[in-house]
Amino acid sequence: MCKTPAQASDFVRAFLPLVAGHTRDEIVLCPAFVDLAAVADALHGSNVKLGAQNMYWEKEGAYTGEICPSMLLAVDCSHVIIGHSERRQFFGDTDEAVNKKLKAAIAAGLTAIVCVGEFLEHREAGQTDAVLERQCSAAFSGISSPDAARFTIAYEPVWAIGTGKTATPEIASDAHRVIRKQAEKVFGLAAASNLRILYGGSVKPEKSAALLAQPEIDGALVGGASLDATSFASIVKYGL
Repeated sequence: MCKTPAQASDFVRAFLPLVAGHTRDEIVLCPAFVDLAAVADALHGSNVKLGAQNMYWEKEGAYTGEICPSMLLAVDCSHVIIGHSERRQFFGDTDEAVNKKLKAAIAAGLTAIVCVGEFLEHREAGQTDAVLERQCSAAFSGISSPDAARFTIAYEPVWAIGTGKTATPEIASDAHRVIRKQAEKVFGLAAASNLRILYGGSVKPEKSAALLAQPEIDGALVGGASLDATSFASIVKYGL
């Protein structure tokens, strides 16, 4: 919940030159709803895509305060974040709601970034694997193997969101293996092997290279560090 439309446009103007010609990675910006149209205009013709931070699963109706898939498509969104830890923690998004949103995103042709992750009490109790298996199983319910290519998973340990704490590369890799194994159970080995799994949780420029060098980690879902163009660009261009 940062940046006005004018501030978001200024960010894009500062960010695009820093990543111009960058083809190794897919880059997606997911600003607040009120900023989507302004950011879409600023991104036009660039190598950066646009996503939203959330959506509702119905096509339209009396759901005041919500945004439907067709509205996102109308402002040139290609991606949408679903089940972000803050949506689960503060706004009551359930595993069932995440599944409904994922199905709606796939049906609309949006690429969903589906977030899963454990709270600190789960990790301390040794329940991380069980939580990830439950969240993934619920999210994947009723999704076909071919449709597994149409979404991305983001592992977000809730204890690392906004706290400055970052999972070690080893902790993150272990969690990603659990997620991929659950995907294999549902979609098969080929689809699970091709599934992109991102790490999210206090991703900072100084820590990103070690995380993103892990074979199990396919990218990053960046929060606070993405609010500054130079900081975010340095994460995008890690290792170069």
